[in-house]
Amino acid sequence: MRFLALLLAGLLSGCAVTLKGASLSYHLDFVPAIRYFAPDRGPGATYFLGEEVRFFLTLDAPGWISLVVIDPDGRTYTLDQFHLLSGTHVLPSGAYRYVLTPPRGLHRVRAVYTDRYPGSLRLEGLYTDWDARLSVYLEASRASRYQVAETHFYVY
Repeated sequence: MRFLALLLAGLLSGCAVTLKGASLSYHLDFVPAIRYFAPDRGPGATYFLGEEVRFFLTLDAPGWISLVVIDPDGRTYTLDQFHLLSGTHVLPSGAYRYVLTPPRGLHRVRAVYTDRYPGSLRLEGLYTDWDARLSVYLEASRASRYQVAETHFYVY
C-alpha cells in the first residue's frame, strides 16, 4: 500500500490542473526539456585560468536557454542566452568562446530552459534565495514550461 501511495504521489507531482472559466484543462509533463547538461570535461572537472570551457546540452524540445553562472564568491551572472532547437548542442557555437577568469574555485552553472523568449531579463547579482529570484524571472518571462539543470566545475 505504501508503494502505491508513493507511486501515485510521484505521478501527480508532474501534473498541473488549471481552471479556465467552466472548462478544466489537465496537463501531464513527464518529459524533461533538458536531457543532458555538462561541461566538456564532465561534471566536477578541473580547468585552469585562461582555458576555455564548453558545455554539452541536449534538449527534448525547442526553447530559450539562459546559462547562469554562480561564482565561488556567490556572484550570479547570465553568461549567455539563446534559442535552441531539439537535439544535442555544443556551447558556445561559432567563434564565440567562454574563457575562464578569476575567481578560482567551484563554479556552478545552471541552464534555465523556458518555452518563451525572456527578453532582456537577466539573472545577475548576489542572491541569498535562488528559488525566489528564479520565480520572479519565470513570472516576468511568462513561461508556461521551464526547467533548470545544474552542473559544476573547478577553476584553479
